[in-house]
Amino acid sequence: MKTIITLLPFLFIMISINSSHSQKVSKEELYENLEWKFAGPYRGGRSTAVSGVISQPYTFYMGTTGGGVWKTTDAGNNWKNISDGQITVGSIGAISVSESDENVIYVGTGSADPRGNISTGNGIYKSVDSGENWDFIGLPKAGLIGKIEIHPKNSDIVYVAVLGNIFGSNKERGIYKTIDGGKNWNKIFFISDKTGARDVEINPDNENELLASFWTVQRKPWTLVDGSDEGGVFMSKDSGKSWKKLTEGLPKELTGKIQVEYSPANSKRLWAMIQAEKEEEGGLYRSDDGGKTWSRVNRDHKLRQRGWYYSHINADPVNENIIYASNTGFYKSVDGGKTFDERISTPHGDNHGVWINPNNNKIMINCNDGGANVSLNGGESWSTQYNQPTPEFYRLTVDNQFPFRLYAGQQDNSTISVPSRGIPSLTPFEHWFNAGGTECSDIAVHPTDPNIIYSTGYSGEFTYKNLSTGEEYQRTPYVHLTEGTRQDDLKYRFQWNYPVFVSKYNPDMVYVGSNVVHVTSDKAVNWEIISPDLTRQLLNEDEEKADIPGGPIQNDATGVEVYSSIFALEESPHNEGEIWVGSDDGLIHITRDGGKNWKNITPKKIIPYQGTINKIELSSHLPGRALVAVYNYRNNDFKPYIVLTNDYGENWKIISNENGIPANHFVRTIAEDPARKGLLYAGTEFGAYVSFDDGSSWNSLQMNLPHVPITDMEVTQNDLAISTQGRGFWILDKINILQDIHLVKDKPFLFSPEDAIRTNLSGGRRSTGINFENDISFYLPENYNFDDVNLYIKDSDGDIVINFKERTEYLYDVDYDEEKVYSGTHTFYWDLEHKEPQIQKDFISMYYSAERGNGPLAIPGTYTVELQILNSVYRKPLIVKMDPRWNISIQDLERQFDISSKVVTLINESQEKLNEMRGIVDQINKFITLTVGKEFHNDVKSLGNPIIESIKNIEENLYQNKIETSQDEINYPRKWTNHITHLYDRLTTDDQAPNDGMLKRFDELNTNYKNIVGPYDKIINENLPVFTEFLKEKGAMGIIVD
Repeated sequence: MKTIITLLPFLFIMISINSSHSQKVSKEELYENLEWKFAGPYRGGRSTAVSGVISQPYTFYMGTTGGGVWKTTDAGNNWKNISDGQITVGSIGAISVSESDENVIYVGTGSADPRGNISTGNGIYKSVDSGENWDFIGLPKAGLIGKIEIHPKNSDIVYVAVLGNIFGSNKERGIYKTIDGGKNWNKIFFISDKTGARDVEINPDNENELLASFWTVQRKPWTLVDGSDEGGVFMSKDSGKSWKKLTEGLPKELTGKIQVEYSPANSKRLWAMIQAEKEEEGGLYRSDDGGKTWSRVNRDHKLRQRGWYYSHINADPVNENIIYASNTGFYKSVDGGKTFDERISTPHGDNHGVWINPNNNKIMINCNDGGANVSLNGGESWSTQYNQPTPEFYRLTVDNQFPFRLYAGQQDNSTISVPSRGIPSLTPFEHWFNAGGTECSDIAVHPTDPNIIYSTGYSGEFTYKNLSTGEEYQRTPYVHLTEGTRQDDLKYRFQWNYPVFVSKYNPDMVYVGSNVVHVTSDKAVNWEIISPDLTRQLLNEDEEKADIPGGPIQNDATGVEVYSSIFALEESPHNEGEIWVGSDDGLIHITRDGGKNWKNITPKKIIPYQGTINKIELSSHLPGRALVAVYNYRNNDFKPYIVLTNDYGENWKIISNENGIPANHFVRTIAEDPARKGLLYAGTEFGAYVSFDDGSSWNSLQMNLPHVPITDMEVTQNDLAISTQGRGFWILDKINILQDIHLVKDKPFLFSPEDAIRTNLSGGRRSTGINFENDISFYLPENYNFDDVNLYIKDSDGDIVINFKERTEYLYDVDYDEEKVYSGTHTFYWDLEHKEPQIQKDFISMYYSAERGNGPLAIPGTYTVELQILNSVYRKPLIVKMDPRWNISIQDLERQFDISSKVVTLINESQEKLNEMRGIVDQINKFITLTVGKEFHNDVKSLGNPIIESIKNIEENLYQNKIETSQDEINYPRKWTNHITHLYDRLTTDDQAPNDGMLKRFDELNTNYKNIVGPYDKIINENLPVFTEFLKEKGAMGIIVD
């Protein structure tokens, strides 16, 4: 069980981990209170599946190719993820909402528009409560799912077009049907283990008639196999019991991807967008007799370019002559498909379809490579994609500044840089900038000047960018288009996102990899080659690898399929001139003399022959130590491969073999914690893992992280940062617990706190990045009496700054009670504040919030965290550091703290006095009321009312009681409390020493306060004793001053 408790608003949060108050906890339970933080950006990534709710015109669903399922109920103004923690893959291929019961939704995983970085699915999921909860209902080996079609009158009858495993043969392809809502599935149409179903449609006027398309397609690392004679258009008239291939008027030769559609306005009118081997056969086909005969009505290439990726068509629900075609543009025909002269502008290109509300054809949702967009006016305007945190990133780069920034190329967008922590007064969009290069870029940042950025790009393009001067230019090591080119014609094989690094020893030296290593020392103007071909050079022995990628229908030569190329390139953190290189066809090389000599150090037998060396992590702890992440999923091998060497590759061992990482969670990236050797982090296709024992075993590090492919990871500034393929950047920022877990035994343990940064960084709505509370965590192996557990933060003099037990009144939902503190891990968060001023709770000001409060900030230095358990004391240092960007002395901060503390003392004194005076007034008024009808009532009034009036005069100068909301201050005169809290706000808002004006103002307010409350001494010493004595003579207790 995990519970989160607020101690003081904005001051402390306590997290308690407990599992039925057990006496022992696992490693995962020790750190399950950690949370990944989304670091941005809110900039949509690819989506190939959308749907809507007919009766709810503002409700839509979006399926992304890596980021799961999302829902909007306000026409796209806001999106909410509804699949996290339930649907265990991020790639979504199909979404369908039942017409007969709109609470029922079916989701098919695995996007069936298979570009080069495609991720597979794991079957079908179903929700019966509009997406609140999901159940897995089968077809785990379906791979990619192209379409889900629900019977319009019975939500338990469902047809699924299963394209299958994109990386190899499998028998699970074809059309599947369930009649019991997914409890059981029957494969009702199968062609072969290489050809799967891409689409299936139900005749809107005859639920027994089905229209389907089949496609032979396979992805390999070097090519796309697209099309065969097995594919085509098929029809069933008996609910799938029997099928007939439709041929009259349709292509006779090989076909590729096909999308089919019934016209809801006229079910005799059928459509098919067909990719065919022959130019004269490809295009948009139409049948006006229910599929008996067909004719090609449009051959326009703009509708069928890269047909394997696009080719979507959608018929208007009202007008049989209106048909929409999705490709790089979103096109509309109003003449039955003959012409598509109208291109509807969408917020992003590369379109993958549209769902149109049958009740109102102006209401639609479009999906594209930038996310999903809603239109309520037929496409004249669309909702934004800058509210969808679903970008796909290839690699991750972090720089050395504070706060560090994260960089990556976003698929189908641009490069982007975002800060790890929010910057005050900026919107999240203002945090970002384009880092140069292209969507596929790897990025390198100058180690000492983060304004200088290098990025790779298409066809070997290379960009130099200087943020401070605005200078930006491209210099390619060798100008030669990779797109549409035979691979053996390429002099240098630059992969789609070929690697780059800037030397830490000489930042003028910048290295990139094609099939050889290139280096420049003059900002990419000139290049030198320092290696031979470091790949297997497989193009020389295999025509399929040497040819233009793709075919037989269409080529796919964007650069993604460039093969036998360098994919990983790293410089040693220990030795200048030491460079490690990994290729996408399974080789690892090393040079230790700047490229003069190279050695093949590829592990033998323990990694696949043509596996992709995706990440080389060179340890900061030991020269010659490296961890390598290898994947081979594109060769239909989904096993996790992480290998380790401690001797420059002389010996290797695999550390990911049946020891915690599931057998089908192939590994994309690996990192070692620089604070502790052997603390390893792995990013896989489906999540994050951690090893505390140098890879001997692995534990899940998923916590709240979505199930999404993790493409890269870096440990910097004691944070673990990752990039994902579908959910942007994430940061795990409290890894100090992970660094200490190996030390935890069966006794209380105090974890080493992270260094705390005194900074003003923060964020607002949709803010991203790291939180700023500073954690203090401890572990209890068993339950202890509440009185036996104490936790303090002490300053360098040993004085208590924070005492947890003084804050218990603010705790709620904590796994402890008046008697016990239970076993498990407990964590406090401290925002570096000392105790705040104790203002009246009804005090309202534009400058100070009594409800929130804020105490003077801790001065940078070393504090002590002290945990007392029975007679044992555990101590750890807590180091508070200044924001490294700021130039302010400790002496100035001490001056600020001293004057701020004096103001706090004065405020507290004034508020205590105010409470005391109000208490006296209340007591006098009670006595006046109680004595009504008594013979001495008038005496009580004559003695008490002057005291009341005197106190009210003091209070009116001290406190403005008429203010009920913040801007009432403009209407009513401000009193002393308004002025002193305003001074306190000015003193503590910034990390600066007080100026003379502040000090003078404090002296003035201090004097004013003494003058205001001066008459109170007479009241206490003269007036009140007389009143009290009179009451006692009448048998009453008198006034109690407290």
